Amino acid sequence: MDATGKVAAMTGPKNGRQRSQLGRRIAMSIVAFWIVIAISAPLLAPYSQGAILSPESFSFAKDASILGTDYMGRDLLSRLIYASRSTLGFALVACLIAFPTGVSLGFIAALSGEGSILDQLLSRVVDILMSFPALIMALVVLGTIGTSNVAVLAIVAVVEATRVYRLARALGLDISVMDFVAVSRARGEGPIWIAAFDLLPNSLGPLAAEFGLRYTYAILLISSLSFLGLGVQPPSADWGIMVQENIQGLVYGSPAALIPAFCIASVTVGINLLVDDLIHRTNIRIPQELSGE
Repeated sequence: MDATGKVAAMTGPKNGRQRSQLGRRIAMSIVAFWIVIAISAPLLAPYSQGAILSPESFSFAKDASILGTDYMGRDLLSRLIYASRSTLGFALVACLIAFPTGVSLGFIAALSGEGSILDQLLSRVVDILMSFPALIMALVVLGTIGTSNVAVLAIVAVVEATRVYRLARALGLDISVMDFVAVSRARGEGPIWIAAFDLLPNSLGPLAAEFGLRYTYAILLISSLSFLGLGVQPPSADWGIMVQENIQGLVYGSPAALIPAFCIASVTVGINLLVDDLIHRTNIRIPQELSGE
């Protein structure tokens, strides 16, 4: 190896670690920024989300903030801050419902044995639900039963729970053949004990990474539904509906529709960077059943 190769060999891993640390810090800063904004929205927003400041659309009224007004003359910055609570909060609640449901059913199917009646029943139901594109299924259900916050949360939770189920089942099948699980069964421990103290602790890494991914997908799905008019309903603020409301401003050169779209992109990119960093640092292994996806 020549001198150049030696220098590259010595500096390459170090530079790679530095870039990884820099990316992690940027991602954590983005996520932390939006968490603070969402929690402190009433304290940070200059006006209420429905306050009309000007009769003119997409203008910089006298009392408006630096971003100006939206299509109804409301302060864009205030609505953007309040919208962070709806977008991030709804997605978080949906994931908090989806994860316990998906993980519990996945572990139950795994412990019942691959190919058992219960495993086949749960897996076929999940396969049927996953055969429909998430947005199409949400549109059909919400168009049938009507739009409400509860309905939006329920459909997003069901969509995400099916994906969590597949991962939890695959993890459960991998772990259930380990020696420590055999020892637990020999001691007479029941399925609930094995799932709580054997399967769950050894699945936390992949499940934590999956939670981040599911959270980003939930944000995108809720924002898409709001953009189509079936998500969060006016006058409440939501990033998706803000894009839809202000899209006509592009004709007049206003960035009112692009700003909430950028907010959605920044959150999803930040969370995905954190998930990638978690996978690389903890060397999370994807179950063989899912490695082809």
